[in-house]
Amino acid sequence: MSQTAVTPAFRKTTEIYRVGAKTLPQRYFVSLEVFGKEQELIFSKQWVLAGHQSQIAKAGDYFVREVARESVIIVRDQRGELHGFYNVCRHRGTRLCEGQFGHSSTIQCPYHAWTYGLDGRLVGAPHMDKVQGFDKAELSLHAVELALWEGFIFVNLADAPTPLEEVFAPLAGKFTHWNLPQLRSAKRIEYDVRANWKLIIENYSECYHCPGVHPALQKLTPYDLAENDLCEGPFLGGFMPITKGHSLTMTGNACALPVGDIKAEDHDRVFYYSVFPNMLLSMHPDFVMVHQLRPQSPERTLIHCDWFFHPEAFDRSDFHPNDAIEFWDMTNKQDWHVCELSQQGIASRAYQPGPYSPRESIPAAWDREYLRRMR
Repeated sequence: MSQTAVTPAFRKTTEIYRVGAKTLPQRYFVSLEVFGKEQELIFSKQWVLAGHQSQIAKAGDYFVREVARESVIIVRDQRGELHGFYNVCRHRGTRLCEGQFGHSSTIQCPYHAWTYGLDGRLVGAPHMDKVQGFDKAELSLHAVELALWEGFIFVNLADAPTPLEEVFAPLAGKFTHWNLPQLRSAKRIEYDVRANWKLIIENYSECYHCPGVHPALQKLTPYDLAENDLCEGPFLGGFMPITKGHSLTMTGNACALPVGDIKAEDHDRVFYYSVFPNMLLSMHPDFVMVHQLRPQSPERTLIHCDWFFHPEAFDRSDFHPNDAIEFWDMTNKQDWHVCELSQQGIASRAYQPGPYSPRESIPAAWDREYLRRMR
């Protein structure tokens, strides 16, 4: 299904506003108990974004990601298949991979050199052949459920999670023409933000703040013309128009080849979607930006931000990725600043939940989905 096909379903933000919606109570932003419950009920049981398949393009490539306080190895084996494993040796529990990414033909424990294949099988255990009843086949690495959606790697720590294709059924075919599986990241910036992860998602989900916080962005995409087609549930968002002939870059010009088969009307639009619980997907005609949130505490969130481009763009003379990266790095930092101010204010004894405006219907919908998962 093309984006053009769903355009009639888009609705003005003000048309889906629910009268009486308010921000969340203070405890959801400052309580260690609530944070622990989020790790248990959301990040340990939902499909969580971990990366993109281009990060492990070759057999032996791997990266390590923290999910709900667990360290997970994500690796591509010699047959090209992707696997997820707990970063825990089956001998005495030692952490196997210390770095965040790398390349290797095996996974070897740094303590006693137990060695695993890239498919998780135990293939070497020094001196254990003398142990009666020892069977390598019974000591493979503990697997983590892993699945792909449009080239993005999601993991789930639950014992028997609902299949990702079933969870993501509402998005089936929706973004295919953006060529997401084939895109490559030109840059990753990690931000350490002193704010609760929910404040970051709520900030991303509205442009009520844009005139005052983002003057450069406001010149290129009018804040009051947003339209949404996903208005309830785990997937939320829609598009904003871009001033005709421009792109969301420092120069205002396109910085690369179109990322995919972008329909004519979508060349003047930027699409923003949140994918519960930790993915923010921003699709421009010439690049795609993805924020991956990694909550560290009630008051601290690490954010990986990647800028993806068409693979053929990298070798062209008209490829200017920094034009987009610098624009959004500036815009990101403006957002993180007001999120940190929000965190500081919410921590005050004077804070009380405040009313959402009609231009904050998507944050209000996100809150409803969050509370549903927490209950």
